[in-house]
Amino acid sequence: MNIVREIVWPLIAVLAAFVVGGIVILLLGDNPLTAYSLLLSNSFGSVRDIGWTLHYATPLIFTGLAVAVAFRCGLLNIGVEGQLYVAAFAAAWVGIKFGGTVVNIFGKEENWSWVSLPAIILIPLCMLAAIAAGGLWGAIPGMLKARFGSHEVINTIMLNFIGIALVGYFTQYFYKLPGDPIQRTAEIGEAAHIPRLNQFITAIPYDVPLNVAFLLALLMCVVVYVFLWKTKWGYELRAVGENPSAAEYGGISTKKQIILAMTISGMLAGMVGIGEVQGTRHHFESGFSADWGFLGIAVALLGRNHPLGVLIAAIFFGVLSRGEIFVDAFTRYVSKDLGWVLQAVIILFVASLQMYSKGKGRTAKV
Repeated sequence: MNIVREIVWPLIAVLAAFVVGGIVILLLGDNPLTAYSLLLSNSFGSVRDIGWTLHYATPLIFTGLAVAVAFRCGLLNIGVEGQLYVAAFAAAWVGIKFGGTVVNIFGKEENWSWVSLPAIILIPLCMLAAIAAGGLWGAIPGMLKARFGSHEVINTIMLNFIGIALVGYFTQYFYKLPGDPIQRTAEIGEAAHIPRLNQFITAIPYDVPLNVAFLLALLMCVVVYVFLWKTKWGYELRAVGENPSAAEYGGISTKKQIILAMTISGMLAGMVGIGEVQGTRHHFESGFSADWGFLGIAVALLGRNHPLGVLIAAIFFGVLSRGEIFVDAFTRYVSKDLGWVLQAVIILFVASLQMYSKGKGRTAKV
């Protein structure tokens, strides 16, 4: 029964969503088989396609894990979007201030740094800045929840606005290049760049931006699994999520676990900034996130809040993000919004199946 609940039902939700999506495509006057063939063939048809799919999936692995850790403690972290923005700006700030002279987007040399650090120091320093900033932004609603009982959903939503607005302000008025029409910071130092995987795997084309952050995301799946299921701290965190009163009676501090869960969640969200700033863009840019913080909720739900499930769900959503571009280009009436339709229907089916499973479980016990 556990295998059915954890594996088969999410699969049913995906298949049902594709059926509903196929009906929508038929009503629009297109062929569902053609649309889905375009979706899948351009996600897995070549090494380049796979590389792009995994690139799209990388931030979703981090945000899915972030939401899942909070879920395991009985919390809903809606603030992942704000946490990854604050973290990305922090990584860019360190890369600018300690990166030395760089060539800007206009081909001119610039030096915004205080000191020039070597890559062996600057790369981990930027990573730590992103992780720490995300963790701090996640800890704030955790402390408010633990200390005052204020609901984490409201707090995290409000902190999204605050975080995104703050980093936008600093970018616009302090770290933006004069004359640049795009709201983005100056370039980080070259020593802060993390390598792309095509530097190690020659089969991956040079134009695929998949970078070391993907390997870090895989590592975090293992780390989160070990933490949640193989350590005392993970057990206590999950115990609070299952039954706070029983956990408190057993000597577990629920307040401590709430703060810990939200901090770890924010740290995982902050790792999105590593891949985007250090690996792909090499600067912070307002609006860089494709709503990854909110999509992380869907990834965690589909992955049943388990690291392996999150990994699979993130890759699936990466398929939708990659394939919808070609569906939009090579079908008559179906736009790239098909991906959003499928995501929304999947969430509805997953939520429905989860409620059904809980209700059936209660009936069986009675």
